[in-house]
Amino acid sequence: MVSAAEQMAANTSWAALGKATDLRNRILFTLGLLIVYRLGTYIPVPGIDGAALREFMEEAAQGIGGILTMFTGGALGRMGIFALGIMPYISASIIVQLLTSMVPALEQLKKEGEQGRKKINQYTRYGTVALATLQAWGLAVSLEAGDLVTDPGLFFRLSCLITLVGGTMFLMWLGEQITARGIGNGISLIIFVGIIAEVPAALAQFLSQGRSGAISPAVIVGVIVMVIAVIAFVVFMERALRKIHIQYPRRQVGMKVYDGGSSHLPVKVNPAGVIPAIFASSLLLLPTTISTFSGAQTGPIMSTILAYFGPGQPLYLAFFTLMIVFFAYFYTFNVSFKPDEVADNLKNQNGFVPGIRPGKKTAEYLEYVVNRILVLGSFYLAAVCLLPEILRGQFAIPFYFGGTSVLIVVSVTMDTIQQVQSHLLAHQYEGLIEKSQLSGKGRGKRKRKGPARR
Repeated sequence: MVSAAEQMAANTSWAALGKATDLRNRILFTLGLLIVYRLGTYIPVPGIDGAALREFMEEAAQGIGGILTMFTGGALGRMGIFALGIMPYISASIIVQLLTSMVPALEQLKKEGEQGRKKINQYTRYGTVALATLQAWGLAVSLEAGDLVTDPGLFFRLSCLITLVGGTMFLMWLGEQITARGIGNGISLIIFVGIIAEVPAALAQFLSQGRSGAISPAVIVGVIVMVIAVIAFVVFMERALRKIHIQYPRRQVGMKVYDGGSSHLPVKVNPAGVIPAIFASSLLLLPTTISTFSGAQTGPIMSTILAYFGPGQPLYLAFFTLMIVFFAYFYTFNVSFKPDEVADNLKNQNGFVPGIRPGKKTAEYLEYVVNRILVLGSFYLAAVCLLPEILRGQFAIPFYFGGTSVLIVVSVTMDTIQQVQSHLLAHQYEGLIEKSQLSGKGRGKRKRKGPARR
């Protein structure tokens, strides 16, 4: 049987968007802040040699010019005030989440409710400032070493440091404002817009190579078909769930006995999301990025590492797969799905898995189920991330078409659409409540007939 809420959600149409004033204002507010973010990517850091920077970024296309430029929406390639993007905040959030699961003091702080969450957010902001400062200083020194600065010196380093750290903190504030007063997750939408903004130029470059004969038309058609197939596959896998049946016993309230209910515990095929792909990509791009900044000073050890672990090499692909699988298991069992905590929550709510004793046995059963699900989920992540890498290596596609970017775009799109539908559903509920109240008032105002005259 389909519930009334599900029937209402199925009947919700996008035409109701014009009637939902609050939702429309939220969408306009979100679009306005995202436009501010895009304008900031074109404001350059003072003291940068633009022509030399463009040549440098073209040579560094496989290192920092690839995934980092993708996450910053092209701001790194133009060395804008948002050149660091939102990545320091994401890195700090991931580090704090991992520490929360491993440090007892932080784990206890997480259980304190709203006050504990505010304290953890404060630690995340401090971590963001620290990471952004280190990255901005390293970037300023690297720009000077690469002769990309018109007037090198301490003044340039300090101005670059203040500008880049301020840009990252401003982006963090924008993301929080979008989350609180707009629609969707603000941080995810900033990354999403940064990726989407670079797609038209990259696609035009790809098609121009097809017109010049550098790439055959069959390869172009094949790539387009493959992109559509990968997006459909990602949507299917991100919506895939393993439902674990949960049973609740009968309970007695006063003289009444209520029958026990049942529900499902949904476990996603990919509980870790896009985090394993980001971790693996960042670590494997580290040698290439270091060699890019060091220029001609690359030693024999670094040269050997680049020869065997460069993008597209067999060892690179093998370690990429192993690291994605490792981070998928590590992040799932330490952050996103802890079997012991889930089992304790079910026990406190008097819920149990049929045929499994509450407590330790339930935790062991949940760990067994999630382990088997992650076999499919981790290899799905690895396949989505490796296919574009192999494609770029074999056919020399000129733009960064990465599995990480596809996962982020699809996940953020699905989450935002779901939130929009939730707001529309809430608006529809409010309309029904108002109609019922008005009809109730109308019935109460009926005139009573006077007494019949004798």
